[in-house]
Amino acid sequence: MKSLKGLKSKFGLKVAFAFIISIISIAFLGTVTYEATKASVQVTQDGKTQFIRTHANTVGQLLSDLDITVQPHDQLSHKLSDPVKYGMDVTYEASKSINLAMDNEEKEYFTTASTVGGFFKEEGLELKDRDEVSKKASTPIKDGMNIEVNHAIQVSLNDGGKKKNVWTTASTVHELLENQDVSLNKLDKLKPAKDKTLTADAAVTITRIEKVTDTVEKEQEYTVVTKKDSSIPKGEERVLSDGQNGKITKKYEVTLKNGKETDRKLIDKTVDKKSKKRIVAIGTKVSEKPEPAHTADSPSSSAVASSSSKSSSHASASKSSSNTITQTASRGESSSSKTLYMHATKYTADCSGCSGVTATGINLKANPGMKVVAVDPSVIPLGSRVWVEGYGYAVAGDTGGAINGNRIDLFVSSKGEALNYGSRSVKVKILGK
Repeated sequence: MKSLKGLKSKFGLKVAFAFIISIISIAFLGTVTYEATKASVQVTQDGKTQFIRTHANTVGQLLSDLDITVQPHDQLSHKLSDPVKYGMDVTYEASKSINLAMDNEEKEYFTTASTVGGFFKEEGLELKDRDEVSKKASTPIKDGMNIEVNHAIQVSLNDGGKKKNVWTTASTVHELLENQDVSLNKLDKLKPAKDKTLTADAAVTITRIEKVTDTVEKEQEYTVVTKKDSSIPKGEERVLSDGQNGKITKKYEVTLKNGKETDRKLIDKTVDKKSKKRIVAIGTKVSEKPEPAHTADSPSSSAVASSSSKSSSHASASKSSSNTITQTASRGESSSSKTLYMHATKYTADCSGCSGVTATGINLKANPGMKVVAVDPSVIPLGSRVWVEGYGYAVAGDTGGAINGNRIDLFVSSKGEALNYGSRSVKVKILGK
């Protein structure tokens, strides 16, 4: 009996052991079979590659098993609904957000580009070298990155009359001037104002204004004073006191706009030397006719006349001889020369509408060194030789509309000399023709 129970017990243990072994074998075979039925795929996520064995039926399930949630802007090599196949290569690139401020307008973008330059190319944003970008093209993209872009605009800059067109990314006139290294002085005027916003094709104008002091030294011409003198024969003039020019210094405040004078204001006047008047005495004495020495009734008149006839003739001859010597000794002067004091000015041949040819046919432009005077022919006949105080010997070869009476105009080649001469009283000798 004991033996039978022992046999039963051993048999039960064997059966139990066999059952356990069968279950383990089935489980192992199931595991092996499950693993054997998995598909082997390659998944590349954000540039990192891994090999996956999966029972996922679709790409969407595969990515879900990998805890990858695909967003609308992400880049995926397959559709989520595509079936998973053995040896499949699935590439996934998550998009990154970018805040782009372009010309002060902000917008959010999503991109899978790896660099800033790639992002601009992806979005079709064309940039020039003159445009201003806050990031370099080679900068790697990071999620949440901020990028600023300012497109350059062309404006016209007129600095004191010097014009040029410039490209700039400045937003205001003030920024433009700083970028161009343009500084303003206290009196300069700017249009438009510094705080004004710049727009394409805007015109910025700077008017350069400066005030300078101009010192001018000027000769003050003397005046001529005449006085009647009864001790001098009528028609004669005598200089009692020579005139002398004075000197005046004037200071002006001159306003220049872009280098050109626009205003002149006298701020100081100094008399450095006073002018001295020229005083001329004009004769008023009338000569009386001499009474005859003898009368016809004189009893001895015939005798006196007869006795003195030869003597008078000799004296006359002697006097004539003396006059001839005087003529040859002087430079063109004769005993019949006439002396006048005349009001003199100077003129040139260089004037608007002037031919340069005198009334007697002398070409002054061809003979700039010639001494020629303009006269009133009723006072000094044309062609006469004259001597003028301070001018020298000359020929009366011209006339003038304003040269009337006791006036004379002296030809010089320099316009400046003519202007500086002014007018004055001079001694004139008429030497004849």
